[in-house]
Parts: sequence; C-alpha cells; structure tokens
Amino acid sequence: MERRTIGAGALEVGALGLGCMPMSWAYSGSRQRGDESLRAVHRALDSGSSLLDTADMYGPFTNELLVGRALKERRGDAFLSTKVGLLVGDQHIVANGRPGYVKRACDASLRRLQTDVIDLYQLHRADPEVPVEETWGAMAELVRAGKVRALGLCAVGARGGRRSGGLYDGTIRQLRRVQQVFPVSAVEAELSVWSPEALGTLLPWCEARGVGFLAAMPLGNGFLTGTLTPGQGFEPDDMRARHPRFTAEMMAANQPIVAGLRRIAARHGEAVTAAQVALAWVLAQGRHVIPVPGAKRERWVAENAAAAGLRLTPQDLTEVAELPGARGSWE
Repeated sequence: MERRTIGAGALEVGALGLGCMPMSWAYSGSRQRGDESLRAVHRALDSGSSLLDTADMYGPFTNELLVGRALKERRGDAFLSTKVGLLVGDQHIVANGRPGYVKRACDASLRRLQTDVIDLYQLHRADPEVPVEETWGAMAELVRAGKVRALGLCAVGARGGRRSGGLYDGTIRQLRRVQQVFPVSAVEAELSVWSPEALGTLLPWCEARGVGFLAAMPLGNGFLTGTLTPGQGFEPDDMRARHPRFTAEMMAANQPIVAGLRRIAARHGEAVTAAQVALAWVLAQGRHVIPVPGAKRERWVAENAAAAGLRLTPQDLTEVAELPGARGSWE
C-alpha cells in the first residue's frame, strides 16, 4: 500500500487506516465479536493499513484492550493512535482536560494497549473549564517523557456552522492556540462524499502547515457502502438510530448519492464497489489525507484496503462533485 506522512516529523503510515471503534462501541452491540475483530486488525496490518485509531472512551476502555491484544506480537507493524479527554457515564459524556488527569489517562492507555509508547495521542475534546493550552502542555510533557511520539486534535463542528460555512472555525482557533505550545501533527475530522465541509477551511489549514488529516467516517457511517436498506432499523445502542440522516425517509432520499458512486464504480470494473469509490475520493483530496474507515470484519477491511489502489479520473471527480448534497431530518 502507498505510504503517506503525518506532520512535520514525517511519521509514515499506510495511505488508508482502520477505525477500531465499531469493534466495541457505537454500532450494533449484538454484532460485536472479539475474535472476529482481532482477525480484522491482523488483516488490516497485513494489507498495509498500519494506522489503528482507537480511544479510551470507546467501550469505555474495552476498545483499547482489544487493540492491545491484537498488537501484543505485532506492535512494530502498527501506527497506534488513541485519544484522551472524554469520560463516559451512564447517560452522559463529559470532557476532562485537567493536566493531572491527562497524564494518568495516558498511563492507563499504555497499560491497556500493552505498549510503552503511543504514536499519536489525540485530544478528543477540549475541556471548556480548562484552558486548552494547559491540556496541550500536559500532552507535550508526555512526548518529552517518551510516552507519546506526536500529538493530534479531533475537530468539532459548531452547531449551525454547516449552514453558515463556519463549521470548523472554533477548531481552527483551538489549533492556532495549541500550535503555540507544541506542534500539531494531525487533525481528525469527518470527511466523506456526503460530509465534505472540511474541504472549505480545515483541510487547507492542515495542508498549508504540513499537518496530517485523518478523515473520520469516510464511508458516511456505512451509508456510502450501499449495503444499508432504508427503513431497516438500528439497534438502540447504535448511534445511527438517532442520526438525522438515518431515518427511513432520509435514507431513501439520499439513495442518489449511492447510485452515483455505483455508476463510477462500474466504469472501473465489476469488482469495484461504491465504498471503494467513496474512499478513493477521500484519498484524492490531498497527500496529507488518510481515511480511517471503521470496520470490524475481515471482509470489509480487505475491501477498504483495496481502495488505496483505485485512481479516480477527472471525470469521476467531477461526477462526485455534482452529486446532490446529503439531506437529514433535522435540517
């Protein structure tokens, strides 16, 4: 697989990563199988998808434990990314950016992941009660202590910003502040055919500064694979059960997007899928972009990895640009 670099430190990773969250959190709990997920991680590493993305809040904690099991004998094959800053309660999620907590959380993640260093440590959310510079300073101390190699920040879209065009204005302000404390190596934010907003300001900001961009949800939470049926329903613990684009009405209304991806896929061969076209589109947005599709089965991991070899033509990219925008029931 093609290699790409993250940040000024030129950290090398496979062009396409693996989001580990679905293996133990946020999607259909009844379909989560530990052994199957372990095989999926190994398949990703075998294919060159070296970047594994997890977080202490996924589970909570169980996702890091699973990744740690997978990497026990393959740590050298992986680029390990995890996150800090969010605490999960029974009915709520709260931010904690206190320096002491950040340092304790890092040590706990290292234990769960069965490693002595985290390649990319990301701030999941800034704590509104703690200056972000203080949180980032604590994370920088972890780099100096040799527990972390590089730092990243997860972008947060502002409420109402989708319409105003300023979805990531707040994130860019945060990035400017923390950049004064310690270099930002990567930013993680949603980017897909049906959520292209990061192309406006956030992606150019990263490119201009040599900051890597980890494209979260590049398959639109599974919708862009074309494997979901309008009205199929989701389990109560599945985040799509509350997503404005996954009502039966909106899934039906957004089918033209999937149909367009399938038309492009057909031109590239019978074996090419809509999902691979969607991932190839993300890859085409810049050499600093690394899609991180979530998956928990070997089959999907292998299909996603193959997208790294798919090259879209100018005609393909034009057709994607002309697809209708995604609709949601809250808009």
